[in-house]
Amino acid sequence: MLAVIKTGGKQYLVSPSKKIKIEKLNKKEGSEIIFKEVLLVQKGKKIEIGNPLVKGAKVIGKVVAQKKDKKVNILKYKPKTRYRKKKGHRQLYTEVEILKIEL
Repeated sequence: MLAVIKTGGKQYLVSPSKKIKIEKLNKKEGSEIIFKEVLLVQKGKKIEIGNPLVKGAKVIGKVVAQKKDKKVNILKYKPKTRYRKKKGHRQLYTEVEILKIEL
């Protein structure tokens, strides 16, 4: 069973017992989360496509961890003007384990 969910402005392909990294949500570790914005559900050979959402479908997951991603370095450089700038960024994310997909 597969589903496509929408959260944080992005779409994710999920299946039961799969772990995904999503934009940070204000939930505690171990708490349950329900995604109601389901765009597509596949069960066996039957595929349901939403217009824009599949009615009555929801994906249930469990928050595994709240973490920071690895550092991304941003470099700016302009030749002949002695301009150099270095900046780093670590994005916050929530790791979610998908428990089940309901229709």
